[in-house]
Amino acid sequence: MAGRRWRLDAAMILGLLHGAFLFQLATSQSFIGVNYGTIADNLPPAASTASLLTSTSIGKLRLYEPQPDLVAALAGSNISILLGVPNSDVPSLAASPAAAASWAAANIPTTVSVSAISVGNELLNSGDPTLGPQLLPAMQNLLAALPAGSTTKVSTVHSMAVLASSDPPSSGAFHPDLAGGLDPVLDFLRQNGGPFMVNPYPYFAYASDTRDETLAFCLFQPNPGRVDAASGLTYMNMFDAQLDAVRAALDGKGCAGVDIVVAETGWPYKGDAGEAGARAYNGNLVAHLRSQVGTPRTPGKSVDTYIFALYDEDLKPGPVSERSFGLYQADLTANYDIGLAKGSAAPSTSGQIGVTAAPAQGAPQGGRGITPAGFCVTTGSVPGNTQPQQQSSSCYVPGTAASPRADAGVLLLVLFGVLLGLAMVAPSR
Repeated sequence: MAGRRWRLDAAMILGLLHGAFLFQLATSQSFIGVNYGTIADNLPPAASTASLLTSTSIGKLRLYEPQPDLVAALAGSNISILLGVPNSDVPSLAASPAAAASWAAANIPTTVSVSAISVGNELLNSGDPTLGPQLLPAMQNLLAALPAGSTTKVSTVHSMAVLASSDPPSSGAFHPDLAGGLDPVLDFLRQNGGPFMVNPYPYFAYASDTRDETLAFCLFQPNPGRVDAASGLTYMNMFDAQLDAVRAALDGKGCAGVDIVVAETGWPYKGDAGEAGARAYNGNLVAHLRSQVGTPRTPGKSVDTYIFALYDEDLKPGPVSERSFGLYQADLTANYDIGLAKGSAAPSTSGQIGVTAAPAQGAPQGGRGITPAGFCVTTGSVPGNTQPQQQSSSCYVPGTAASPRADAGVLLLVLFGVLLGLAMVAPSR
């Protein structure tokens, strides 16, 4: 009798641990999102897109403007929305609380979770000087228009061009010319708990420094690493250092409590001659995010990250790379695997197009771009944006930084295995 009771108790514990492990596994993907670009004439029906998304571990979807059909198709799913307000709508929202209330009533869904609303995209670097002064009033009016008790955050998305300094990451600082428009926005985020949303693209760093070791640095592949002499931190990839440069800039403005959200990042899988198409970046990025090691400046802290983009956008002008950022084609077939299918791991880091992996101690090669002393200085723009943007940064996976959530998952696996063994050998009488 006692043996049967022990086996029952063990089975109950096993069930609880198994459920806890599955919960941990499911929630650990909630910080991986994707952008839904619409500059195309062949996008699949909303229901097909919703079905595709729910077949993956993607937990978040960024919309650049309201997409009622797609939002309706996602009803009942666990996918949350980062909802965008187009730059063209900002003046009306800024001018009239009633207009903001009308926009909110018409466009904020009740059937899908809306984690945040982005008022404009890279508005402070849009080239339209009239928009900057209207950003804060639009954000304030939209926040006031949210239903009582709403947990939706209000923010805006910035390009890396808002930084005047990011090399090394500890020197990160916002451009003083933007202070008039940016400082009040930072105060708004600090007071209302909104995240600072930014679009880092290591792809553009490599475009301005095409050494093999820089490629490896940008693609999360083995490389010598780059030391931030001021902080003493070592960086092994571009993504984390870009985040740490932003973190340093926020801390310098008294915004240590403001979270960072990566609203866009990605790498085209193909391009014209002279463009480095690569499959490795997004897959390695997913693996890096899942490790939850964080960055050298903020170890063990996961960052909500939206990969650009869900589909190729066939109507985008410019080089082939502009139309080749999609994870999937319009017929729903994957351009390549980055490990987003439910239950899958990130693929091998060797899958690339048009580039060669660097050796661990790859030497700089003459005639292949600039040779900066330390971190990359990048010049580039977000896909579809024709205005050059200065960026500089780098990044690291600290081998000694432990992720509490990752450790919990490992512990659950160990306990699950031990109790399963005990239950199998326990007496049956």
